Amino acid sequence: MSEPKFVYVTYIATTPEKLWQALTDGAFTRQFWFGTSVESDWSRGSRVIFRSGGEVHDTGEVLDCVPYRRLSYSWQVEFHEVFRREKPSRVTFELEPTGGPEVKLTVTHDEFEPGSKVHAAVSNGWPMILSSLKSLLETGRPSASTSAEQAHDARERAIALAESTAG
Repeated sequence: MSEPKFVYVTYIATTPEKLWQALTDGAFTRQFWFGTSVESDWSRGSRVIFRSGGEVHDTGEVLDCVPYRRLSYSWQVEFHEVFRREKPSRVTFELEPTGGPEVKLTVTHDEFEPGSKVHAAVSNGWPMILSSLKSLLETGRPSASTSAEQAHDARERAIALAESTAG
C-alpha cells in the first residue's frame, strides 16, 4: 500500500520572486493563510514556526531551500493532540517559470503515516490556502474564506474531521 500524499498544481500570474516572498514572508502569509505568520531564516536545518494570534500552531525544520525555485520543510501540527501524535510530514513547494507571465507552483505534502489525520486535514486546507494565495497575487485580494477570522473555524473543522475518523 502506498503512503498517502497530497499534490496540488496551479499556475499563478506573478514572478518567481513575488511568489517566493508570498511563501516565506510572515507579513505576506498572514494575508492568505488564515492569519498565520510563517517564521524562519530559511537556512537548511533552521526551525519553521507557524504562528497565529500569538500562538504556535505548527512547526517544522527547513529541509531544502533554493530561493525562487524550491522550498521544503517538515511539518508538525501542534494545535491539537489528535495531530501531535503523528510523526512530522513534509511540504515541498516547486516554482517553475513558464516562459510567460505565469509561474507553475507544485505543492507536494507527503511522508504521512498510513491513516494520517493530518493528511485528511491538509487535503481540505491546502486548496483553500493556495487558491487564496493565487487570488492575492493576481488581484491584490485574498479569499475571505482564509481570513484570520476564519482560522478558529478551520481548526475546529479539522479537529472534528480527525475525531470522527478516529480508530
